Amino acid sequence: MFKKDLPPGAKSKVKSSVQRAIRSKILEQYPDLTPHIDDLIPKKSQLDHVKLPDRVSLYSLDNSPLFYQHMDDPIIPHLKVVHQYPHAFKTIKIDRGAIRFVLSGAALMVPGLTSKGGWLPGDGDEDEDGEGYKKGEVVAIAAEGKNEICMIGELDMGTKEMKEKKKGVAISAGHYLGDGLWKLDLN
Repeated sequence: MFKKDLPPGAKSKVKSSVQRAIRSKILEQYPDLTPHIDDLIPKKSQLDHVKLPDRVSLYSLDNSPLFYQHMDDPIIPHLKVVHQYPHAFKTIKIDRGAIRFVLSGAALMVPGLTSKGGWLPGDGDEDEDGEGYKKGEVVAIAAEGKNEICMIGELDMGTKEMKEKKKGVAISAGHYLGDGLWKLDLN
């Protein structure tokens, strides 16, 4: 999604009512961020809205990117937020062989998650309904042998289906280390 360097577009202040709505939407999507939301977006702070190409909205605070959203898709945290609070996001893991493809902007393929070294929720790790993660959920992607999250994006298929099929696209577009959004300078 952000393979090329991004020119920051028009920057505007977010109204306080819209800011409250964004804040509540973030907490609805990522309930584990609740204890940290006042550190992330203080109530008296002023969020900025930056327009990016392809109808992407970036929300930042003091020139620090926090979240982005493509049209009416889910609000997705910037990787710097994910690195600050990694425990607050659903996570899956890719094997060593998939790392270079993910970091070059390729779609995340299911074999990188189902092979030895990859990890999907299962065997007692499922969410409340025992199904794992569903299509459309936002997940952070950890890499085998690495400490940092390398990508975040929206699942194109559920984890249960991934385990059954063992092929296909898991995430077609996301925000990864070193992409245009990562390098974006808002100053």
